[in-house]
Amino acid sequence: MLGVDKNASSDDLKKAYRKLALKYHPDRNPGDKEAEEKFKEAAEAYDVLSNPDKKARYDQFGHAGLDGQGGFSGGGMNMDDIFSQFGDIFGDFFGGRGGFGGFGGFGGRQQGGRRAVPRGTNLRIKVKLTLEEIDSGTEKKIKVNKYVPCKQCDGTGARSNSYETCPHCRGTGVVTQIQRTILGQMQTQTTCPHCGGEGRIIKDKCPECHGDGIVKSEEIITINIPAGVSDGMQLSMSGKGNAGPRGGVPGDLIILVEEVPNENFERQDNNLFHNAYVTFSEAAMGATIEIPTLHGKARVKIESGTPSGKILRLKGKGLPDVNGYARGDLLVAINVWVPKSLTKEEKAILEQLKTMPNFQPNPTKQEKGFFNKMKDIFN
Repeated sequence: MLGVDKNASSDDLKKAYRKLALKYHPDRNPGDKEAEEKFKEAAEAYDVLSNPDKKARYDQFGHAGLDGQGGFSGGGMNMDDIFSQFGDIFGDFFGGRGGFGGFGGFGGRQQGGRRAVPRGTNLRIKVKLTLEEIDSGTEKKIKVNKYVPCKQCDGTGARSNSYETCPHCRGTGVVTQIQRTILGQMQTQTTCPHCGGEGRIIKDKCPECHGDGIVKSEEIITINIPAGVSDGMQLSMSGKGNAGPRGGVPGDLIILVEEVPNENFERQDNNLFHNAYVTFSEAAMGATIEIPTLHGKARVKIESGTPSGKILRLKGKGLPDVNGYARGDLLVAINVWVPKSLTKEEKAILEQLKTMPNFQPNPTKQEKGFFNKMKDIFN
């Protein structure tokens, strides 16, 4: 979207975003819905690439690493999001604050300034997944305790919309301070401490939320987990975190994946490992054994003379790649089972084994008879 190299510096990202943002700015394209969507997409791309954590997830997992829907959609940010976070990048092109001017009143501009839009905090939850769920992807419904907009005041924090312009910043959301230095007078602007940069104050606070516009509640959120995720991976759902105070922008929901241990398999990247145990006679004479997979059972042929520790590979029986490239393999380690204690008869049988020559992969008729006798005893 931004047209930059993967290793672009922060300055390069900012220049590329500023160029696109000015091109598609609603003040330059009044009534153009396509330009407005491009404007939002550019902001969302910059939001991901300028954030080290989001960029790392995007570089490693693509769109699937950014939210629970397997990607993010352009236009996921709204106008308040954009101007509260990136308005300073536009410089002096649009009233010095990157605001919309007369474009429908977005951005909260008042008397030449743009009031700050409060943002809700992010929420973090942990989701436990089995290998079977990771194999196919799954949908989870999670009950989350979070801040939601107050229903009594519709999230405004005020009773009957009783606002008044902040007398300290006169609705601009910022206050100007002048300091005398050895270089002369210096003028600085800071967020108004009385209204928190909103440019307005509440005259009559809502009795339910006490003017915050948000209250604690429970919400059931549906999370779509893509196939192939791994332990420790973080997914993000935009706007599903805590609601922003007084109609502000909601935070994000960060989902941490926790993989539940499996009794049959160990995972390494997209490959699965399974330990299969066979008797000495099965390893010497050959056999067909049954092993578990994520999709039922599979029959595996053990060649005669198979040594303990040999690895058999079942192509494509592992886990899918989170980006949909390919599946891993199921690696089966053959382990020859050795009894811990022996009877006198068993010891006598093994003593005969010492007198026989070194066994080859294809045993003789005499050796087969010996192994069958061992099989009757040791099995």
